[in-house]
Amino acid sequence: MANSRKSGKGRGTTRRDFLKASTVAATAAVSGSLSIGNSAYAAGSDVIRVGMIGCGGRNTGAAAQALTADSGARLVAMCDIFMDRVKAKRNALKGQKPDQVTVDDDHCFAGFDGYKHVVESSDVVVIANAAKFHPLHSMTAIKAGKHVFVEKPHGTDPAGVRLMQQAADLAKRKGLCIVSGLHSRYHTGYAETVERIYDGAIGEVVAIEENFLRGPYGVIARKEGLSELEWQCSTQYHFRWLSGDDVPQSLVHNLDRSSWVMGNKVPVKCHGLGGRSSMTEPIYGDVFDHHSVVYECENGVRIYAFCRTTNGCHNDSSSVVLGSKGKADVTRCRIWGETTWRWQGRSNPYQREHDVLFAAIRSGKPVNNGDYMARSTMITVMGQISCYTGKEVTWEQVNQSDFYYPPKPEDCRDDMEPPVKAGADGSYPVPKPGFTKMI
Repeated sequence: MANSRKSGKGRGTTRRDFLKASTVAATAAVSGSLSIGNSAYAAGSDVIRVGMIGCGGRNTGAAAQALTADSGARLVAMCDIFMDRVKAKRNALKGQKPDQVTVDDDHCFAGFDGYKHVVESSDVVVIANAAKFHPLHSMTAIKAGKHVFVEKPHGTDPAGVRLMQQAADLAKRKGLCIVSGLHSRYHTGYAETVERIYDGAIGEVVAIEENFLRGPYGVIARKEGLSELEWQCSTQYHFRWLSGDDVPQSLVHNLDRSSWVMGNKVPVKCHGLGGRSSMTEPIYGDVFDHHSVVYECENGVRIYAFCRTTNGCHNDSSSVVLGSKGKADVTRCRIWGETTWRWQGRSNPYQREHDVLFAAIRSGKPVNNGDYMARSTMITVMGQISCYTGKEVTWEQVNQSDFYYPPKPEDCRDDMEPPVKAGADGSYPVPKPGFTKMI
């Protein structure tokens, strides 16, 4: 793939586009003077009602960023599987934003159906719960005419990712905003680095190495009195049916950056290796603790992607692009080789996501990240399935597949039995590459 500048076609967001859009968003957020237009608000008011679906750490941060982005935003409704978590996070947010958190007890909801009440009560829905539910909850909000911020990943299986794409497409038709938690696209330094790669600073892209290597994430002790379903929901990152495992959960950021560097193209196929080496106790659920996926692009460029959640090992988070005239690390905003360059600025992409979202709502000019959010997530689902099955998986295969991790999100109930249970030794069964079949 030629990366020297010849045409803007197929390249996605450029540096100039990104900076221009960011400037408009920042101006709107500061001035607060843009017209409300046809956007949905509380009747007769400049207030934008915000609802939270999920009350973990990430969504608590996202809600605070939403309130920071717009002084007229009010947090009015919250839900989670656990009511004690809802009320604890309400208190925490009230301490940060006392004038903007107006959630009363009647708008604190618990259980699998709580999202319906949050959607009904809000103008903007902030979604960061178990990834299994991101597509369903986003689609429900869009159908109801509400704007959406939704964390990554945007699905855990082919069926879910397709639903997320449909939600983004519907938002576009209805003139609603849908903003992705794939925050790399909102980092000014990353955008600058990618644009320089497009401009030929490292020559032709030869290969990309992606790393997300760290210890186990979100490990918590099992509380007494929890049912098996409640336990799994409380530690959702460690159960496949809820989280989709670590390639969608973690490498989605890396592989979104790779797709971005490659002009928002998709790989034609991949093969993966994965398993459990040391994080095998029941507290780690039924996910793998290491994955390696090799993606091949249509032009022959390969993307080598690695993630690991094992203690006592080398850790790294990087996106290294190797070129014919040098190399770049997108996450460190650096280029070496014939061109030596380093970005010196500062950027908070987590806050910028919400600055852009609320400025777009105020201006009546919707922002829609659907062009990359589903695509990048499907790339990770493709790799995860390859690791589980041990088979080569093509882009065509994964997009034609109807596979989903049961039960369907809409069929989940507070009194249901969990779809996976521990064996006699307390451990949960995991996929067996070479034996497990998925697509």
